[in-house]
Amino acid sequence: METFNHNLASLFSQLGLNNSKEFIETFLAEHRLAQHEQLSDASFWQPAQKRFLKESQEQDADWCEVIDQLDALLRK
Repeated sequence: METFNHNLASLFSQLGLNNSKEFIETFLAEHRLAQHEQLSDASFWQPAQKRFLKESQEQDADWCEVIDQLDALLRK
């Protein structure tokens, strides 16, 4: 069984976004989730990004841990 250690940079790359430290910091500063808003429902995602986030969590994919991390960071 293969084990993956994904981080925020690899998640941003998977989502088709710039994965530089500067871009990620700016993204986190400019985007927020409402209290009860699901990450995959946020208006700032493109349809394919929403689908990836939702399906990854539904399937308990190896991306779940870093997706949860992103979710938490967008709620600070």
